[in-house]
Amino acid sequence: MQDRLLKRQLIEQGQLAAWTRHGRPSLLEKNFSLLRTVLACGLRLLGLYARGVGNALSPELKYLRLAFDTLPEAFHGFRILHLSDLHADGLPSMAESLAPRLQNLAVDLCVLTGDYRYRMTGSCRHVYPPMARLLGSINARHGVVGILGNHDAAEMVPAFERLGVRMLVNASLCLQQDTQQIWLIGLDDPHYYGCDDLPGAVRDVPESGFKILLVHTPEMLEEAAQSGIHLYLCGHTHGGQICLPVIGPLITHANCPRAYVRGAWQYKQVTGYTSPGVGCSGVPVRFRCPPELVLLELCRTSLLEPAAIGQDAVRHAILAKNV
Repeated sequence: MQDRLLKRQLIEQGQLAAWTRHGRPSLLEKNFSLLRTVLACGLRLLGLYARGVGNALSPELKYLRLAFDTLPEAFHGFRILHLSDLHADGLPSMAESLAPRLQNLAVDLCVLTGDYRYRMTGSCRHVYPPMARLLGSINARHGVVGILGNHDAAEMVPAFERLGVRMLVNASLCLQQDTQQIWLIGLDDPHYYGCDDLPGAVRDVPESGFKILLVHTPEMLEEAAQSGIHLYLCGHTHGGQICLPVIGPLITHANCPRAYVRGAWQYKQVTGYTSPGVGCSGVPVRFRCPPELVLLELCRTSLLEPAAIGQDAVRHAILAKNV
């Protein structure tokens, strides 16, 4: 684990000045600090700041049924709770308000796709108490698996593992039910740190295995397709966090087409979901982009009843035939 964290640690310490990364900041992103200040002041002057905070503390539960031809039969009906971009120390009341809702969700697995800290630098100590509260409320039969995002620090890996999270840093994890298996593949942040190593992470994964990729950002579409990924779960974009009518999000923080920065999508044979996130970044408000708890039910296409397939359209399902 320490070897896989070394590059990130060197970057955090300022000892590695250049690296390859997926994210390329736009003009707005380069001036994000100024934009954040102007936005916060503007919302307060308009009397909208409190409403934005209220929106940020009101997550929706999004349910999707995802069907795959290649899903092992033993995992038909397997339920995954996907939480992303918690930024747990950004709104101190968030953990307390969210914990009771998590307790009522019995799932097979919970996955965390990065960004647990509100700021990108500084101490992580304020993150651990709210994260402990949230993690203690999760009811997942196979436990919790997490990855790092661009707001996170290498020190979080051992800290979260002490809290019961299985952290994947360019590594894979096999889940087994009966005699069948699926594989989780977790990458380090590709957006800012550029520490991702997908070829290394899938090295021990059977080529024919059903693969779920956990990565912080939706910017690795082509790499995922080339590696035979079936399901791609990510966050990072916050769905824009503040979206305007017609225009949509002003900033997505992702170097990929907008079709992949929020919600369900299909890229070649890869089915994906980009969570708008649970928490907030920059300014702790949301408009026209509610936070989400994402509940995914994996199904094998051949085991779905025709009537159930019809109902899926109402429940935002994707029926993905993978090749």
